[in-house]
Amino acid sequence: MNLSFLFVEWLGTPLWMWSSFFALVIAILSFDLGILHKQNKEIGVGESVRLSALYIALGLAFGGWVWWYLGSEAGLAYLTGFVVEKTLALDNVFVIALIFSFFAVPRLYQHRVLFWGILGVIVLRAIMIGVGATLVAEFAWLLYIFAAFLIVTGIKMLFVKEAEPDVSKNVLVRFMRSRFNVTEEHHGERFFVRKADPRTGAMTWFITPLFMALVMVEVADVIFAVDSVPAIFAITTDPFLVYTSNIFAILGLRALYFALAAMIHRFRYLKPALAIVLIFIGSKIFVADLLGLEKFPAALSLSITFAIIAAGVVWSLLKTRDPRQPA
Repeated sequence: MNLSFLFVEWLGTPLWMWSSFFALVIAILSFDLGILHKQNKEIGVGESVRLSALYIALGLAFGGWVWWYLGSEAGLAYLTGFVVEKTLALDNVFVIALIFSFFAVPRLYQHRVLFWGILGVIVLRAIMIGVGATLVAEFAWLLYIFAAFLIVTGIKMLFVKEAEPDVSKNVLVRFMRSRFNVTEEHHGERFFVRKADPRTGAMTWFITPLFMALVMVEVADVIFAVDSVPAIFAITTDPFLVYTSNIFAILGLRALYFALAAMIHRFRYLKPALAIVLIFIGSKIFVADLLGLEKFPAALSLSITFAIIAAGVVWSLLKTRDPRQPA
């Protein structure tokens, strides 16, 4: 059998590397759904932390392979992208918690929504990153647009207080309720259910609140990708590193959600740290130009990014500590 096609490059990377990555992701998701969570169950904080540690370890191990096979520069770019995307994804947890609360999604089925949401993310991020990589390759000046956008977004996050989103007033929620048959109650783990139309008595299909929650989770990811995709392109323009760091960071979000949702109040001061990270990442391109560098040093970029995020986490945990607890 002629396997030479596996060495053909697609978006600058041999097909065998892309296919190996997708095979690994499919294996991870199959193990998660087919073995660990074959039956619907509530995930406690302890299990959430253990699963998160496993996913982080897998993401870092893949980064170690990238470092070994593609070199230290690629390895540092992947790790920086992984850390940034992982941290930006934390901001998504708050919105997901609001969605689950609004649709009264039972904890028993929250993992199911997040699992199918991840499949959508894998496809949507592939499309967005593929389009972004094509545009950046054709119009290099777009990187400066991305960088400026990140700086403006970071400044806005620092100084503009955003109101808590009202899911009930969301345009998409109102559209689904006005255009489709929607059940008021949940029907177990089902996204669709066939039942009698109360107006005509005829049997017809209804969408359940669980499906509406899934749609809103997918839309939330697209909105957050508007920040995260430019951020990763400002770190590296290699589509393989951009996509793999994105997906490995998001894979663990599903597991981490259940732990973070229980203690989201402890990360109250993480958002300013995220804002500073976006400003730093956006400014790197301009700083490199001013200093006459081809690109900002990858090792320095990772160190500064990690230090900002770590400071935000530590400060949050200290400021939200229960004063009744001993120091």
